[in-house]
Amino acid sequence: MALANFFDRAATAASQVLAGFGVAAFSHRLQAQVVGIAFDGAAARSLEGAALLDLTVRLLARLYPTLAIHAADDQARERAAELFGVARAINPAIDLQEDAGRATITVCVGQTVPEIAGTKMFAGSDGWIARFSSTGPVGCGTSANPFGAGAAACIAVANVFRAVFADQIPAGGLDGDIALDLRSYRSTAMSAKGGEVGPVDLGETHLVGLGAIGNGAVWALARLQALCGTLHLVDHETVDLSNLQRYAMMVQSNVDTAKVEVAATLLAGTSLRVVPHRATWGAYLAARDDWRLERVAVALDTARDRVAVQGALPQWIVNAWTQEGDLGVSRHGFADGRACLACLYLPTGEVMDEDDRIADELGLPEAQPDVRRMLQTSEPVPIAFIERIATALGVPIDALRPFAGQPLRSFYQNTMCGGVVFRLTNGTRPVGTTVPMAFQSALAGILLVADLVKHARGELNNATTATRIDLLRPLGTYLNDPRARDATGRCICGDRDFQQAYRTKYRGRTIHDAETRPASITKRSYPPKSLER
Repeated sequence: MALANFFDRAATAASQVLAGFGVAAFSHRLQAQVVGIAFDGAAARSLEGAALLDLTVRLLARLYPTLAIHAADDQARERAAELFGVARAINPAIDLQEDAGRATITVCVGQTVPEIAGTKMFAGSDGWIARFSSTGPVGCGTSANPFGAGAAACIAVANVFRAVFADQIPAGGLDGDIALDLRSYRSTAMSAKGGEVGPVDLGETHLVGLGAIGNGAVWALARLQALCGTLHLVDHETVDLSNLQRYAMMVQSNVDTAKVEVAATLLAGTSLRVVPHRATWGAYLAARDDWRLERVAVALDTARDRVAVQGALPQWIVNAWTQEGDLGVSRHGFADGRACLACLYLPTGEVMDEDDRIADELGLPEAQPDVRRMLQTSEPVPIAFIERIATALGVPIDALRPFAGQPLRSFYQNTMCGGVVFRLTNGTRPVGTTVPMAFQSALAGILLVADLVKHARGELNNATTATRIDLLRPLGTYLNDPRARDATGRCICGDRDFQQAYRTKYRGRTIHDAETRPASITKRSYPPKSLER
């Protein structure tokens, strides 16, 4: 039995949500757990059940070093073999067992109540509806819709985490019975009728960002055979080992591969025309002649990057996030009197620049000019500078030496965000960047695609601006958040030039109406105004 080789990153994430956190105690508690997944043939044969089981294992295997995957009957055993393979691809050193008799907590899927000790949690779905119960089986629907199943997996894994660390999550508690409908985001489900998704034409859609949230989105998209249209994938980075802590679709063999290439491969079996672009959003737009952007799904990390997406004036945007306290999804047109995406991310008060923040976290605030230069030029970090960092942080130079020669941003992501320094200092050097748990990021990505599909089906015309869910607490009864438009006059949606540019760009054109599209409006038509006001 062994913790994953990206455990440092997992410890960093957990430290941000657990009270009284200590690396050693966290490690010991994980190693004391045997987390079970028990299911029957009915769940194994169901597409919803298979999806739920797949994501449950993908999420659990990133944190817990021992899993017991228990097939209740012969029909379930073939599926169990697949799940064993998924878990090992994520953590090759994981201890996998077939007998759930030693399980401390078990997620049960299907109609069968396994005769095992320990705490049992029951997960299931019915089309758009995610179901969870602490008392008895909830079953799996027969549709090809992955949304309810994916959400149920995230809710179940969140409950496992809250059970294991109950004494360190204030007001955590466990969920009772849940029927969450992802069509309305109400905890009282609508009728399950109409649970199938398609067929749905996404037209021309962009998925910007293939990090943790983007991975959750890819998980859902890969299971939607009823979708068609063109999907542009935009991300400039490669997969790093520390990414495996929360990237639901990534496995060990994907490390050092471009994220867009991995995602395109995972989506090859769908009916979508997938076009990968290994570039930043800005570089992608600079190379694109037509800035008419029908739908953009945003799965980016920073407020600044989100504002930049809104500045390109897409016709419609759906945005997903994770942050301290919640995860969620928001929906945005422009010049319609509602909050645009930039409204939600306007800075308040003083915001530390990236170079100042990184220099400070590295323990070298006086080296900010050097940090700025290295960030701008992507020059490799010299060993002499790493020695200064090791001295300032009080960590052994040998622990940081393997990262010499990397660009500073990669060095920072691997050593600070990746949890190396966090472990070496036993958590006394916290990471300034929020590092979500895997189940939080996965659910945010699933909600992103759910709303993308609903918009393509014409079902979001009167939707509230945002929906928020806190997976570290029992599910709330009201999840929708209207969010008002910015009233300070700072946002671009209040600027007449931007409003006019948007109306001109999409005049006479409804989303998906290829025959009424006006002549091309290129990037040169973009209003020459700064977004940073």
